[in-house]
Amino acid sequence: MAIHLAKAGNTVTLAPRRMEQALEMSTARENRHYLPNCSLDPNIQIGWKLKPILMEADAVLLAAPSKGLRELCLQIRPHLDSADKLKLFVTLCKGLEKESLKKPVEVLNEVLPGYIHGTLTGPTFADELARGKPTAMVFAASANANEDFLNAAQRAFSSPDLRVYTSLDLTGVELGSCLKNVYAIAAGICDGLDLGANAKATLLTRSLAEMVRLGIRLGGQKETFYGLSGCGDMLLTCNGQQSRNRTFGQLIAEGVSIDELIGTRKMTVEGYGTAKCFKLLCGEHGLEAPILEEVYAVLYEGKNPGVSITDLMTRRLKPEHS
Repeated sequence: MAIHLAKAGNTVTLAPRRMEQALEMSTARENRHYLPNCSLDPNIQIGWKLKPILMEADAVLLAAPSKGLRELCLQIRPHLDSADKLKLFVTLCKGLEKESLKKPVEVLNEVLPGYIHGTLTGPTFADELARGKPTAMVFAASANANEDFLNAAQRAFSSPDLRVYTSLDLTGVELGSCLKNVYAIAAGICDGLDLGANAKATLLTRSLAEMVRLGIRLGGQKETFYGLSGCGDMLLTCNGQQSRNRTFGQLIAEGVSIDELIGTRKMTVEGYGTAKCFKLLCGEHGLEAPILEEVYAVLYEGKNPGVSITDLMTRRLKPEHS
């Protein structure tokens, strides 16, 4: 996003988490560990100390994984007295906070109150965006953002390479972007078991139906889940070879242990924690989610992925739209 925003004419400062990482990126003009072979625009400033960065900022994009979002917000909060121009915080993460089951913007509301909060999401692989390949995303913001502000942010984020749409359904946009990671793990399991194209198409169709049903019950609007943050992001994440969540599911089905994948590889898999969060939410709200529940059983109860597929295929027969 820093590469894209600078190319779109914005003044951008990139703030890595660690000082040594900031120094390395300043020298190499590249994020060798997480985005290799994508050069950083010479106009992108790279800093580590938050106070001087926040003093100049109009908007802050938070690119931490969901598990690190609250900690990052707490690091930012002491420096906000000097941030006179700052109006907007935008999350880029796609997962729930495991302790509270809160969505990312709910965490922002709690830790950084008094600002406009939003999320920018959609079917986006980082390196394709950085390389200027055509991409579309959706930007949703909190109720204290008026239409003029939404439109101004939309223009700032957009370019001939990235088309940004706006949405007033912040809840639905966040729910869709979180849920699709769970179904991407299921898609990866389908690939790892070599179940074929018929099975994959069926899985994606029924996963979308399940996402829509859950999303509506949890406060989102139906049409949102057929948009970029729901169906669009799910299609990319369930099919793309670069998808970490899909790859995670595939490797599990091929026999790699979850401990190895989570513990020893540089692999942020939002769907792993999200599956547990939504399992708990479904229990609290009395919601049925067969695919999500089978993913949870594979990840947390040691269930054999092949048995999960059989259990899904032999559920009670019913009409499609029910």
